[in-house]
Amino acid sequence: MTPKSSQPGFVDTMLETFQGDNAGVVPATGHTAWLTVFASGAMAFLAVFALALSLATGRVADRWADELARTATVRIAAPVGQVDAQTEAALNVLRTTPGISEALALTDEEQNALLTPWFGSELDLESLPVPRLIEIVESDPGYDRDGLRLRLAGEVPGAILDDHSRWRAPLVAAANRLRSLGLLVLVLIAATTAVIVTLAAGSALAANQQVISVLRLVGAHDSYIARAFVRRFTLRALAGSAMGTLAGCVAILLMPDPGEVAQNNFLTGLGFVASQWLWPLIIPLLAGAVAFAATRTAAFRALKELT
Repeated sequence: MTPKSSQPGFVDTMLETFQGDNAGVVPATGHTAWLTVFASGAMAFLAVFALALSLATGRVADRWADELARTATVRIAAPVGQVDAQTEAALNVLRTTPGISEALALTDEEQNALLTPWFGSELDLESLPVPRLIEIVESDPGYDRDGLRLRLAGEVPGAILDDHSRWRAPLVAAANRLRSLGLLVLVLIAATTAVIVTLAAGSALAANQQVISVLRLVGAHDSYIARAFVRRFTLRALAGSAMGTLAGCVAILLMPDPGEVAQNNFLTGLGFVASQWLWPLIIPLLAGAVAFAATRTAAFRALKELT
């Protein structure tokens, strides 16, 4: 039997009038129903966490880039009897350098606290040749790094300026890669949802060949039959993804609050901040759009094959 044209006709209108809508063509229950709802919900749940990971790593990357760009360290490596004198000389140089808002020498207790996680508390750190550290905080518009290095080399021979550039770049690059990975996961989730919905729609079409044949016999157009499947599967995907998104948001809300640690750790700071909570609302809409496109393509392809 040759397929009908895609334009709606009198029979289509009559069927929709008596049925209320054309969704009655698709069975309301069965494995395709729960498969579509469950798969959409599971993918939406995972999408919430992928989105949270991407946004969290983005925040961390921006924070690291900003904080490390405005801080630097001066190491004083000198004989024991000259450490204090060279530290004071370095502080005088730093305090008179334009673009430096603060220069503070760390105390022995502060330096020991920094080294204890690496060497342990049982090691006598005072016996080690640990250089004295001076923390620098940069102000706008910044300072001349090359000029400061030359001045320190001339006035404080044991001073070495470390502007953290070699540490900042790899950390920011790693955080940006994780953000890109989160976006890639979202794309893969959308593709997986499209595949699952396509398979479910194809299975439903194949299982209803007799119903489709009868509809064609009474004059229904393929566009009417396709709309029935598109409507039903799109609504199922919307419902499932909405439930999955809600469950994902609740799971993130129930995660323990790590406090201040979350500010610099994307694993403990996983979640949404302020207006970022609006982003998960897009997930059900995207799932519905993906289901609509996938079901429509699968429906017209299957109807053409069933001709």
